[in-house]
Amino acid sequence: MGSGAPQRVGRFRFLLDGQRWEWSDAVARMHGYEPGTVQPTTELLLKHKHPEDREQVAAVLDLVLQGQPFSSRHRIIDTAGHTHLVIVVGDLLRDDQGTVTGTSGFYIDVTEAQQSDITEMISDIAASRALIEQAKGVLMAAYGLSAQRAFEILVWRSQETNTKLREFAAQFLEAISGKVPPTGLTYVDQALLTTSR
Repeated sequence: MGSGAPQRVGRFRFLLDGQRWEWSDAVARMHGYEPGTVQPTTELLLKHKHPEDREQVAAVLDLVLQGQPFSSRHRIIDTAGHTHLVIVVGDLLRDDQGTVTGTSGFYIDVTEAQQSDITEMISDIAASRALIEQAKGVLMAAYGLSAQRAFEILVWRSQETNTKLREFAAQFLEAISGKVPPTGLTYVDQALLTTSR
């Protein structure tokens, strides 16, 4: 990957002898450093942990210092103040005789994945609200109801038909879509009372 591209996965090693950390260029960049400009230490790593995650990370670091395998999902704050959600997985590092010499593993920056999940949830909520608001508006105009009363009717019909409110609103709007208002409100009445799963 080029130096300007965001790097989502990087490697690290912790050597018990001398309590030395090594990290790849990608891990350095996750923390906000240009590769080679800083020597990672336990203190430096702790400094970058989100305050609410420090206790959890300290417990994980105890495992690292004992040469134990671990996995952790926590937040780090880079030098620019941006928060990254990372998954860190470490396994035992052994020498040729099988003696544990430290821990080796990787960081995965999952900030973007989580952000896109949140963005998707927010847009789903917005779409649901828009459908429900449109259906409420139809009932308010058709029957001269308040917004609260129109909403109560939609909730009542969605429960009666065992249909999620968003789905009921969408089906109701589809049922009246393109209809030319006849004398009276029969098409609205019909849609309201016959819309079901």
